Amino acid sequence: MPKFIINGDFLCRNLTGIERFAYEICIRLDKIIPKDFIGIFIPKNAKIIPSFENIKIFVSKKNIKSFPRWSLFNYGFFLIKNNAIGIDFSNTCSLIKPGIVFLHDIYCKVYPEDFKGLRDNLVRFYSCYMYRFVAKHSKKLLTVSNYSKHQIASTYKIDEDSICVIPNGWEHFESIQPDMAIFEKFPKLNNEYYFSLGSLSKRKNLKWIADYAVKHQDEIFAISGKMLSGLVPIELEILKKLDNVILLGYISDGEVKALMENCKAFILPSYYEGFGIPPLEALSCGAKIIVSNAACLPEIYGNFAYYIDPNNPNIDLKELLKKNVECPDFLLKKYTYSNAAQSFYELLKKI
Repeated sequence: MPKFIINGDFLCRNLTGIERFAYEICIRLDKIIPKDFIGIFIPKNAKIIPSFENIKIFVSKKNIKSFPRWSLFNYGFFLIKNNAIGIDFSNTCSLIKPGIVFLHDIYCKVYPEDFKGLRDNLVRFYSCYMYRFVAKHSKKLLTVSNYSKHQIASTYKIDEDSICVIPNGWEHFESIQPDMAIFEKFPKLNNEYYFSLGSLSKRKNLKWIADYAVKHQDEIFAISGKMLSGLVPIELEILKKLDNVILLGYISDGEVKALMENCKAFILPSYYEGFGIPPLEALSCGAKIIVSNAACLPEIYGNFAYYIDPNNPNIDLKELLKKNVECPDFLLKKYTYSNAAQSFYELLKKI
C-alpha cells in the first residue's frame, strides 16, 4: 500500500486553475517517483481516470454527490483504512485525518464582501472553516506564492517557515494546437484586441475593463470565462451593452491559445490572485501581458509584465505598451510543473 494517497476529487471537475495544477503535478510526479510510492483515490464518476505507471490508482465504488462530504469523510476513512498520509490539492482536507494540503489562497476570508446571497455565503462559511482547519491541523501546509504564504501565516497566526511554497507552471500549453476557428465565430477579433481569461468572478475585476472600455470605444476587448453563481459582478451587464467588448463565454484551450497568440496584449486586472496562471500561459505564446500591481502578481511576474492599478482605469494602454519589459525566457524556465513536481517529491521523501 502506498505511503501517500492523493485526493482525486479534482478529476470530477473541469481542468482549470487548481484542478489544472493538481493534474499536471500528478502527471509529472508519476514519471519521477518509485512505483506505488503514491496512490490516488478517485471517485467512480470522475471525468478523467488517468493512466499512470507509478501512481497506484484506487477507484471508489461510490460517486461524488457532495465534494465536502467526499473530502471530509469518504476520503478520510480510506486513509485510515490503509494507514496512509493524505495529499489534498484543493484547499480542503479530511477532518478525521488531515495530511499534506495545498491552500492556494484565502480569498473567502479576505474579501467577505464579494459574497452575496445565502448559497454564496454558505460557500464562504465552509471555505473559511476549511482554511482555518487546514492552517492549524494539516501535517504539512503548502501554497503557491510567497504572497499567499505571508497572508496565511499572518491571518492564522502560524509560523511562516512551516509553510512550503510550490508554484504553478505552464507546460500543458505546449501540446495545445491553436484553433483559429474562433476568429470565424467572432469576426470582430480580426482587428487588434486585448484578451482576458478567467472565471467571471468579482476578484477578476471586470469593473476595470468596463470602465476603461467605456472611455476607449476604439479599443476592442475579448473576455472569456464562466460565471460563478452570485460571484458574477454587476459590471457584466455594462460589458454586454458595449460594442467594443466581446463576451466569448467558455471556450476551448485551442481557442484560448489562438487568441493569446494573436492578441495585442493579454490583460489580467484582478485585485486578488493566489498565483495567476493565465499570464504565464500567455507569455508562453509570445503575448505581452498587462497585470494588476496587486496581490501576488508583482512577485510572480516581476519585470516581465506591464502593470496597472486595479482601482484606476485612467491610463492609456497604447502608451503603456510602448515601455520595455524583459524577455520572459527566465520566467518560463523558473515556473514549470516539472520543477514543482520535483520540489514536491523532495518534500514527500523527507516526510
